[in-house]
Amino acid sequence: MIRYDLQFFAKEGPGGEKTEPATAKKLSDARKEGQVAKSKEIANGFTLLALFLILKFYIGYMGTSMLSLFSAFYDYIPELTTFYHGLMPQADVRWIFRQMLLRIMILVAPILLIGVTVAFVCDVAQVKWRPTTKPLKPKFRNLNPISGFKKIISVNSLVELIKSLLKIGLIIFVCYNFLRDKWVYLLNIYDITLMQGLQIVADMVTDLGIRIAALYLLISLGDYIYQKVKFNNDMKMTKQEVKDEYKQSEGDPQIKGQIKAKMREASRRRMMQALPQADVVITNPTHYAVAIKYDPEVADAPLVIAKGEDYLAQRIKEAAKEHHIEIVENKPLARMLYANVDVGQAVPPELYQAVAEVLAFVYHLQGKV
Repeated sequence: MIRYDLQFFAKEGPGGEKTEPATAKKLSDARKEGQVAKSKEIANGFTLLALFLILKFYIGYMGTSMLSLFSAFYDYIPELTTFYHGLMPQADVRWIFRQMLLRIMILVAPILLIGVTVAFVCDVAQVKWRPTTKPLKPKFRNLNPISGFKKIISVNSLVELIKSLLKIGLIIFVCYNFLRDKWVYLLNIYDITLMQGLQIVADMVTDLGIRIAALYLLISLGDYIYQKVKFNNDMKMTKQEVKDEYKQSEGDPQIKGQIKAKMREASRRRMMQALPQADVVITNPTHYAVAIKYDPEVADAPLVIAKGEDYLAQRIKEAAKEHHIEIVENKPLARMLYANVDVGQAVPPELYQAVAEVLAFVYHLQGKV
């Protein structure tokens, strides 16, 4: 005989195959750990598109400002050399370079600021704003060479490779189709002025960049869908994991049942202890029993101090006989009281007349009226 274990064919994880969708608690815990369905390509695509669109309208002003900047500083150099008799102190040289770098940074800052803002907005739009520092903490399991090897040879690595090859191939295709009719401008660039040549090159670079960014956005859309599906599959749980999580969050159902049973038993004991104070027990006669007490000094209306069904109803009637409490059979009234009045509550006004008649009958029997 060959022994076999069907769990050998199941996916890893307690409870067998992961077939259940992730619970809200697991998704929340994953979010705290920094695990979210996010595509980096979305932010990259929109950032590229925003940068090239800005350059399309800003590069002319930036180029003119750069030329003016260099001209101003180069015109300042002869003045310094003349003042110092052909020599220029190092302090002045450093000051010139610092001023040039500062002006250049001021010109480039709007582009960088918009790029960072677009990337930030894209990330927030995908995963909402909930920062966490847990992904920054070192995890020693990431140093495990076996885990690293599994990451290299995996479906996700294959998808990333295909995505990279697709991006490279499409970018080459777009560049070729765009530049195919533009070579004549590049070959004749030596026959035009420097400013005209720079303008042509700038227009070509920005137009090509916009096309590449638009293509990149299409790729990023597919990557976002893939990341969503992959995240949902990774977050799936086994039936056992769902049960264990429910026990952790809500408590063990067996323990909760035992607690409820004990609470019901304690409530019954208190109810039976209060039963000797009742004036009358109204019965169905076999299914329901409701004990009524009327004390004008305690409440304006009669109170239900005990009630029960079937077995508990029999115990109430037996206790009533032991304590010589009158038992009155009134099927409609017993059902109404049992269904609508909880223990410790007063009789509702619509039942005053019926209960008053029963109490008057009991008081008559006892010689109280």
